[in-house]
Amino acid sequence: MLPRCAVGVCHVLMLVLCVSAAEDFDWTKNHHGSFYYGTFPAGFSWGAGGSAYQTEGAWDKDGKGLSIWDVFSHRKGKIQQNDTGDFSCEGYYKVKDDISLMKELRLNHYRFSISWPRLLPTGIKSDHVNEKGIQYYDHLINHLLENKITPIVTLYHWDLPQVLQEKYGGWQNISMVNYFNEFANLCFERFGDRVKYWITFNNPWSVAVEGYETGEHAPGLRLRGTGAYRAAHHIIKAHAKVWHTYDTQWRGKQKGLVGISLSGEWGEPVDISNQKDIEAAERYVQFHLGWFATPIFHGDYPQVMKDFIGRKSVQQGLGTSRLPTFSPQEKSYIKGTCDFLGIGHFTTRYITQKNNPSGRSSSNYFSDRDLAELVDPRWPDPGSEWLYAVPWGFRRLLNFVKTQYGNPMIYVTANGVSEKMLCTELCDEWRIVYYKDYINEMLKAIKDGVNVKGYTAWSLLDKFEWDEGFSERFGLYYVDFRNKNKPRYPKASVQFYKRIISFNGFPNQREVENWRRKAVETCSSSNQLLAAARRKSQEHAEMPKVWPVHDEV
Repeated sequence: MLPRCAVGVCHVLMLVLCVSAAEDFDWTKNHHGSFYYGTFPAGFSWGAGGSAYQTEGAWDKDGKGLSIWDVFSHRKGKIQQNDTGDFSCEGYYKVKDDISLMKELRLNHYRFSISWPRLLPTGIKSDHVNEKGIQYYDHLINHLLENKITPIVTLYHWDLPQVLQEKYGGWQNISMVNYFNEFANLCFERFGDRVKYWITFNNPWSVAVEGYETGEHAPGLRLRGTGAYRAAHHIIKAHAKVWHTYDTQWRGKQKGLVGISLSGEWGEPVDISNQKDIEAAERYVQFHLGWFATPIFHGDYPQVMKDFIGRKSVQQGLGTSRLPTFSPQEKSYIKGTCDFLGIGHFTTRYITQKNNPSGRSSSNYFSDRDLAELVDPRWPDPGSEWLYAVPWGFRRLLNFVKTQYGNPMIYVTANGVSEKMLCTELCDEWRIVYYKDYINEMLKAIKDGVNVKGYTAWSLLDKFEWDEGFSERFGLYYVDFRNKNKPRYPKASVQFYKRIISFNGFPNQREVENWRRKAVETCSSSNQLLAAARRKSQEHAEMPKVWPVHDEV
């Protein structure tokens, strides 16, 4: 496929499936409204993010153990172009350089993850603690704080130690709960005096569905109809255990907060006057966000998940539901284990009712939802095939969270847009438009009374994009992966985001348009720098190799 350097339009309707029902959320009101000029509350935190496997590189250096992504990406055919995260952005060696980029942006916080196998090479604390790994994160945290940037730390961003996958089956095994708790406790012990915002899991939906159902992500298992539900069940228990560990052992002295970051794509009914479409749209959201949020806030899975999966399990002739159950004790233990809710949001789908057969061979997470996903061909899609720019869905999602879960404290932990790799154009106007419109919908949600405290642009740098390798770029800063030094170049969106941060919002139409125009003007000089560096490295590569001549003796 040819790269798309400008906003493209997709004319394909994509079908998939989804589930649930909110008590107070009004599905029939969707007023998109005009752009809102105004400011965010005082103290609103602006940031950017990344994760260990996607940015650090140094995959086998300084005592780090193998992760499931190290192994998975080394298998031929699993990743686009057979890319790996072996070197990625070389962030392991560029802490000071990258923090200078954050200072340039005037970020209030930086979200990153700690690599479990970098600290515990086998995943098991009693085997060995890698002090060099501890030193690396100490250095990163300390340097952030010296520059008045708050660290927001994710404990699990998908890089399970390979030993735990091989020995126990990873998240299919209940023993992960205790191993993860030991790892988290080590992090609290060694870093908690300085880190006050902890995220247990990043997007557990992807871990469960793509890791254990479709096999698109590490560890690459295809346990259809059961694998995702079992993995999620153990992840929810692990999250709760870590929250309780912090609450009982560390909160009193460290005064920090522990939350979770959930992926929340919005599902809008195709026909808001059709009850079946409304129910299907809510199923979509409940099977995605509610799968994890409802147990954490209310103690159990969404009723609609229990109903649909239970019924389909019976139709398959199974004695029990494929969705595991929590005991009464577990429900009360899990309920309320969230000091703040992280929301990662990128896109929206239109949803309609679609009945799926319930045979043994056809049972899986997607068919359990009885719905179809559709996209509007007018929605822009500049990069990832799944990511359409639909800003109004963001406000809808945030209001849904408010009504469903008692208006919790929210940090937007990831929001951004990609482009295809071969677009080396740094004047990313479509990203400017995406950020402007999505951030504005978040501002409208705050005006609606949603308790959003911070926003994390995804991502600071171009990086390894999982099964897509380096074929897609989410960064505010362009990384030249072909250069062994992995230099960073600012895209136009850097200047635009910086202005939003400096103003803490949007002053007026004329000023915001001026920001956009100046941002695009400044990126041309970055383009020239990048082009010159490319020419130089090409010339170097094409230089004839001169071999020393040795006289025959």
